[in-house]
Amino acid sequence: MEYNLADLFESVVDVVPDREALVYIDHPGTGAERRLTYAELDAAANRIAHHLIESGLRPGEHLGLHLYNGIEYLQTVLACLKARVVPVNVNYRYVEEELVYLYNDADLVALVFDGEFTERVAAALPQTAKLRHLLRVGTAPEGAPEPAIAPVPYADAEAAGSDARGFAPRSADDQFIIYTGGTTGMPKGVMWRQEDLFFAGLFGGEPSGEPVKRPEELAERVAKGGAGITFFPAPPLMHGTSTLTSFVAFNYGQRIVIHRKYTPEDVLRTIEKEKVSSVSLVGDAMLRPLIDALHGPLKGTDLSSLFSISSSGAIMSETVRAQLQALAPHVLLLNNFGSSESGSNGRATDDSGPEKGFRLEVNERTQVVDLVTHEPVPVGVVGRLAQRGHVPLGYYNDPAKTAETFFQKGDERWVLLGDMATVDDDGIVTVLGRGSQCINTGGEKVYPEEVEQALKSHPDVYDALVAGVPDAKWGNHVAAVVQIRTGARQLSLDEIQTHCRTRLAGYKIPRQLVIAPEIQRSPSGKADYRWARTVAADAQP
Repeated sequence: MEYNLADLFESVVDVVPDREALVYIDHPGTGAERRLTYAELDAAANRIAHHLIESGLRPGEHLGLHLYNGIEYLQTVLACLKARVVPVNVNYRYVEEELVYLYNDADLVALVFDGEFTERVAAALPQTAKLRHLLRVGTAPEGAPEPAIAPVPYADAEAAGSDARGFAPRSADDQFIIYTGGTTGMPKGVMWRQEDLFFAGLFGGEPSGEPVKRPEELAERVAKGGAGITFFPAPPLMHGTSTLTSFVAFNYGQRIVIHRKYTPEDVLRTIEKEKVSSVSLVGDAMLRPLIDALHGPLKGTDLSSLFSISSSGAIMSETVRAQLQALAPHVLLLNNFGSSESGSNGRATDDSGPEKGFRLEVNERTQVVDLVTHEPVPVGVVGRLAQRGHVPLGYYNDPAKTAETFFQKGDERWVLLGDMATVDDDGIVTVLGRGSQCINTGGEKVYPEEVEQALKSHPDVYDALVAGVPDAKWGNHVAAVVQIRTGARQLSLDEIQTHCRTRLAGYKIPRQLVIAPEIQRSPSGKADYRWARTVAADAQP
């Protein structure tokens, strides 16, 4: 047995087959839900895996998952892993041009898609080079054009497939590809060996303790432990964080709850009904509506089962953290930090916030290095976050970007991450922000995340993004795109500047304010800086 995700999952199934593994709830209270034990989920994944093999998919070929959250998403990922087909996440918000790019860039030969996306798939399919097999979950909307390749109904494929295992031997070198969101450019496919992903993204089977030392040890630990933990990955599964959270739960032999789409009120109802232990979200964009619901229509919701709320992929601001802690003082709030290229890097310190910056306790594999020499930077010197050891193989179909981002030092492979940072005498890392989003204004560097933290500490600001806008005098100026809290009064630029002056150096203060009805983010809550830059530039006099 190797560190292969399908092998590891099957080993867990064999020791807790009758334990509940996955609960899907469309809308709480409607009765639209499905529950599968570990044995039932394993059998369901086997059926789709055999269908893929019988349909001619070969080990190493790529299958896209163009789906909302549902049983079928995780079932298909597991099926791919069993059949040694590489699963590839597809952003369901993409329109025709973006889908054509991703389908081709990822060399997809098969696609599993929700019926709602039939028209988009039909439009993109003729422009793809390798797609030859389609599986459709549910039905197409009335009048939607059918794709040129007739989709196989997912339910039919599942019904016809064998529920037995009987697969060829698998390897720790089998791949898992995670496509980045593309909020700062075209999406890139991060290629992981499954063994590396297991240790870097899944904590070696143990997020809070010692990683396993043998693949067989994972199931041995599960057999000795009990049930009782319920994980709730609330963002879309097409966002890497949610899929990896699900596999963390599988490695524990515990239960996962998922919703089709994120609705704060439904999330709270499910926490109460299913006695959820741990919720994962993505930053303020998901947490603020949750807080609003707890103040309003869902006031009094029983959160006593909840042990932790974690945010990754976007920062949980100090303001939101304080509001949430006041509503649920017993809940552990975790600001996790990681990326598609690194897995987990660490967690924010308790004093992380607008005044001291976004401060991290990083794991032993993470360092701040010089961009040229790749050596650790001295205390207080700005460098770039990097991670060593279990890192991806590179970016799929992009050797140039791979060469820029991944490097070898000694016997270890390293990856340069997108964030600039400094380190202090105690080894605490202060993350300044994405280097690609850094604003050069009058020769000074401003990182949007730092300004956003200060903006969101204003009581009337609901959400905010910061971008650099071309400026004849300064080269670029700092522009704030702000969403005002419902019921709050309008804010002026003077008021925003006054508020920020107590928290930021003068050159970081926004010189432009744009009030937007809503901040545009990805379905997972990640910032869309291209949108913010366009909105700010268009609003200039």
